[in-house]
Amino acid sequence: MLKQKLVREKGKIRLSHYFQEFKEGDRVTVVKELSIPSSFPTQLQGRSGVVRGKRGNFYVVTIKSNTKEKTYIIHSVHLRRLK
Repeated sequence: MLKQKLVREKGKIRLSHYFQEFKEGDRVTVVKELSIPSSFPTQLQGRSGVVRGKRGNFYVVTIKSNTKEKTYIIHSVHLRRLK
């Protein structure tokens, strides 16, 4: 996990990542955007899950943790679509 951005990318937010849209059922992975504060645990970095819905600008993502499924509310800046 990166603790800091590269020099040329410091302070920058890609607007295409900020305003990206996901549909219900899309598979996504959690990639923490360092310039925006996040409210999810750091253990989620790199994990993948399924989008279950939307709450305002945030997405409800279900991620399997060992045997249980857990639900997190994450902004689209911290999500990347899996192919």
